[in-house]
Amino acid sequence: MEARNQYLKTLQEQYWKAKSRKEKSMILDEYCKNTGQNRKYVIRKINSPYLSSPKKKKTRKTTYDGQVKAALVIVWDIFDHPCGQRLAPLLKTEVDRLREWGELVISDEVAEKLKRISPKTIDRALKHQKEYLHLTRKYRPRKNPLFYQKVPVKAGSWDRDLPGEIQLDLVEHCGQSSSGHFAHSISFCDVATGWWEGEAIWGRE
Repeated sequence: MEARNQYLKTLQEQYWKAKSRKEKSMILDEYCKNTGQNRKYVIRKINSPYLSSPKKKKTRKTTYDGQVKAALVIVWDIFDHPCGQRLAPLLKTEVDRLREWGELVISDEVAEKLKRISPKTIDRALKHQKEYLHLTRKYRPRKNPLFYQKVPVKAGSWDRDLPGEIQLDLVEHCGQSSSGHFAHSISFCDVATGWWEGEAIWGRE
């Protein structure tokens, strides 16, 4: 098909320059004879302006450039590599504070972009960094387990002044491999007061 279009594009210039219908007919006969395509289809195609000027591929404007990604990696590392859903609300509240403390040296424009970035965009921007640090998931959870459906889970957007908002984490102590049985730590932390309790368990059962 690509070769046919190139051939037809070459004949199109001759077809438009032809002064008589006889010359145009000869050009169409030549193309139809060599390609075996229908004459009416060829007439409709050779008169199309899109053949001579194909559509340019639209390029998406880059909103979050290298400076934003570099700053995002710094904040992501400061908060111990959270996922995009947990990091997005932190960026809105903690970027200015990190700049005041000198932990993050960025311009006002980059700071505003960090506050607007969505969780999905965060995960896409950090994909290469996770691969570099070998932080890909060591296992894949089952889709829609019944336990997750029954327990309401909310990530981020806590009311930090209201005691009782608890963050729950399960930490694996398995090294580089998740095969076999190993110890886990269940960590409970009250977001408002900072009260923490932990318990060690064997396995995931």
